[in-house]
Amino acid sequence: MHPILAKPRLLALYLGGWLPLGGLLAAAFVQQASIPWGEALVIGLPLSLIHASVSLASWYLCKALPLHRQQMVRLAVAHVGAAAASSALWLALGRLWAALLAPRPTFADSVAAIQLPSPVLFFAGMLVFLFAAAVHYLILAFEASRETERVGFELQVLARDAELRALRSQVDPHFLFNSLNSISALVTADPKQARQMCVLLSDLLRSSLRAGTEAMIPLADEMALVRQYLAIESLRFGDRLQSEIQIEPGIEMSPVPTLLLQPLVENSITHGISHLVEGGFVRLDAKRNGVALVLVVENSIDAETPRQAGSGTGLENVRKRLQLSFGGRAGFRTEESGERFRAEITLPLDASHGA
Repeated sequence: MHPILAKPRLLALYLGGWLPLGGLLAAAFVQQASIPWGEALVIGLPLSLIHASVSLASWYLCKALPLHRQQMVRLAVAHVGAAAASSALWLALGRLWAALLAPRPTFADSVAAIQLPSPVLFFAGMLVFLFAAAVHYLILAFEASRETERVGFELQVLARDAELRALRSQVDPHFLFNSLNSISALVTADPKQARQMCVLLSDLLRSSLRAGTEAMIPLADEMALVRQYLAIESLRFGDRLQSEIQIEPGIEMSPVPTLLLQPLVENSITHGISHLVEGGFVRLDAKRNGVALVLVVENSIDAETPRQAGSGTGLENVRKRLQLSFGGRAGFRTEESGERFRAEITLPLDASHGA
């Protein structure tokens, strides 16, 4: 269906746009036949609306003959032929309208004085039809551009979601390998704790799988996953690992990307606590700062221990997820100062799309 016909309001605007042409046609009748303006308008305005209806057919011709797929000669012949046919139809309908008005005494002299059809009106009708075709080509080009933009946007969204899924899929195996290594270390040293760690790991994996179906989860749920992970690592490190989690009241239900903090906490233990003979601390702090949610992960480090290859994988994962999910609305920075490493995430509190 023609897009104008599909929307009554748009159709009314379209027909209204043709009324000035009806006024010009009436003026031509007044000039040519010296008839009163009132009668000229009664004859001319309907003729312009008739041409408006006929010109709608150019839409279908333009769709059937796209500019980029047709030879110009063929295109010109097709449109000139269609313009001639439409102008002939228009004048025929005009004569019918004049015939309907002729029996009325008021219009008898006026209709007799107007020459329908006439060569001038015929060519004018052709030009108007060709102009309508040009406008329809512009509309089609605009729609094609909008469709290209829409498809491009959808492809960008799909690519973004695919990359986010790939980044999130890196979190689970990496964490699982480290946890299994922890269990392996306890199997011979402390079988009882190894069994306890297996139970804790099972609970954590179950919670992670449940949370992993959602792009965003409440901050309280994310912190609960972190606590489960720290409970597992506490069995491995014992008193060497001191952990603390603080959440400012009122922000517990703020949405955050699922498993966003997991790589940071894991990085704190793998590249921080594990290198400290006397152990150290891992501290998480969540608070509101205006319209932003600030998440901070701090941990002890050995300033003299060289950084291992791949130690920045988890941090880069977090950075990419934030960029893909929030663009410039989220921030992520890290800071190393003496025997302390700090990672800070800033999220918009109105976050509505996930990682």
